[in-house]
Amino acid sequence: MKRPLCVFVFVSCPLAAVITYAQTRTAATAGAASAPSQSGLQLDALDRSADPCTDFFQFACGSWVANNPIPADRSSWGRFDELQDRNNETLKTILESAAGGGDPQSQKIGDYYASCMDEKAIDAKGIAPLDPLLKKIGAVTTASELAPIVAELHTIGVDVFFGFGSEADFKDASLEMAIADRGGMGLPERDYYFRDDAKSKELREQYVAHVAKMLSLLGVPQAQADASAQAIMRLETALAKGALDVVSRRDPTKIYHKLTPEALQTLTPQFPWQQYFKGIGAPPIYALNVTEPDFFRALGQTLDSTSVDDLKAYLRWHVAHSSAPVLAKPFVDENFKFYGTALTGAKELRPRWKRCVQYTDGDLGEALGQAFVKEKFGPEAKADTLKMVHEIEAALEKDLNTLTWMTDATKREAMTKLHAVADKIGYPDNWRDYSALRVARGDALGNSQRANAFEFRRQLNKIGKTVDKSEWGMTPPTVNAYYNPLQNNINFPAGILQPPFYSVKSDAGVNYGGVGAVVGHELTHGFDDQGRQFDARGNLKEWWTAQDAKAFTDRAQCLVDEYGGFTAIDDVKVNGKLTLGENTADNGGLRLALMAYMAGVAATGKTLDGFTPEQRFFLGWGQIWCANRRPEAMRMMAQTNPHSPEKYRVNGVVSNMPEFQRAFSCKADTPMVRQTQCRVW
Repeated sequence: MKRPLCVFVFVSCPLAAVITYAQTRTAATAGAASAPSQSGLQLDALDRSADPCTDFFQFACGSWVANNPIPADRSSWGRFDELQDRNNETLKTILESAAGGGDPQSQKIGDYYASCMDEKAIDAKGIAPLDPLLKKIGAVTTASELAPIVAELHTIGVDVFFGFGSEADFKDASLEMAIADRGGMGLPERDYYFRDDAKSKELREQYVAHVAKMLSLLGVPQAQADASAQAIMRLETALAKGALDVVSRRDPTKIYHKLTPEALQTLTPQFPWQQYFKGIGAPPIYALNVTEPDFFRALGQTLDSTSVDDLKAYLRWHVAHSSAPVLAKPFVDENFKFYGTALTGAKELRPRWKRCVQYTDGDLGEALGQAFVKEKFGPEAKADTLKMVHEIEAALEKDLNTLTWMTDATKREAMTKLHAVADKIGYPDNWRDYSALRVARGDALGNSQRANAFEFRRQLNKIGKTVDKSEWGMTPPTVNAYYNPLQNNINFPAGILQPPFYSVKSDAGVNYGGVGAVVGHELTHGFDDQGRQFDARGNLKEWWTAQDAKAFTDRAQCLVDEYGGFTAIDDVKVNGKLTLGENTADNGGLRLALMAYMAGVAATGKTLDGFTPEQRFFLGWGQIWCANRRPEAMRMMAQTNPHSPEKYRVNGVVSNMPEFQRAFSCKADTPMVRQTQCRVW
């Protein structure tokens, strides 16, 4: 269930016949709310009592928000979640059929799912499946003996001390290189260890209590578990002191340090790296990206200053933590109590089948994805999406050609990069081969560990080889999309190319405002504050003139200031610097989608459901972001997530667009008309 190490992939984990707002309300209110939608908009999601020029999110989503409370097993609920749940229902049917046997092609996904679902057998085993690992940890007598056990734990997906894997070389993106990154911290983000507000202090207390409880479930006497939990907190805090904050990690120059293994050994003399490399079965390593040298210095100092008993307690804790989802019920419940309820506010554990679908997708996603694609993503949808992608790329080319703030020299480089973008739609051309992965019916934890080992070794085997740009970083059923700056490609899994983002039956305006804006969003990531630092080949390279770089930074600062003024929850503001890339992509992406839409079918469009083509486009955008979020989840999102809350993804963007103001006849002094409108692309 552990994803491969990946420190730098953007995941977005998205005026003809103008009529006045008053006319829109009159036409739309006359019985249209209960009538079938002609356009594909969700008419019963609208709050027709709201003024779109005052709060467009409320107008587009107000009734949806009111009528869709967050389920007890969720920390948030939105249109992304609705679609993922529908996709998961399809996956459940596929997996239940596979679990019934009879089809050798689907045996592995069926056995994996059936093993996960067999809660009775899992409970009967208790902690016995962990005994071999716990005995190996118990046998450690000095810190110098850690490397082999750390290597084994990393191989099966246990995140201790640091992360290790492969990724393209930032300066030569055609080649895979080894990468050592920070890791081994159980709280969501570095600053969780240091914030001094009351809520943060309470969360740290809850975390220590949770660690102690997990250790006690392993059989550690309570007094010892309590003391060990405090020691683990001290150890992880010491690691966090050497780590970069989330904003700093957005700068690729701060997470690229190409070093030799000897130089890494000098950074961390307390840890025998060659033993570790041997333990994980790494190919010859001549250089690697040590993302955060200060972190590895802190790691060495921490190993030096921590007793062996405390180091062993730390390892035991992370074994329990990483294994908890497929252990006996007491582990599952305690894991949920902290990571589900305390951190995100969820009230109940999700039904087991939903968790097992998620785990199967995480570990055997392309085997499961093949069956999903056959059922949910036909050739017409793929062709239509690709057509839209090409239209939006053409819109960006036009935008680049007409920019007044960029010099010709930088424009030429930008055009070269745009023309080199690769478009990946729906699913891989070549499916992953899982034949080397052994799945045993009735061995849920073993299946998870072997799947992690399969993926870990697959990543290691890439080191020193040419990057395979045909690989995907998301599984086909995933409701998401991403841009990879090291490969200069945009990726749209079949899972998101479904309603409400896209439907062959929906009006073009709704599709362009939905999935079209997602396409524009990912494309714009190639030119946001991070993506613009990589060239057409994916190399970290300065291709901007100093004058143009300054002009970009000045324009981007407008977005930093705008979004930094929004309140996420209570006294927590949106972090304008952390969310800059996503906000740039939202603003640029919607504008590009509108340009493509207006250059095509919108010019001949007519009023549907009481809305003009332009209004349907903006409503298509607004309605993909309808969502509710618990206060705990909103707080964590604002502190860790590079995306802005859904309301501001809608209102923040449209308030920067004169096209929106014309479409809804907004007056200059209304909230959806910013006095200083931000625009980068």
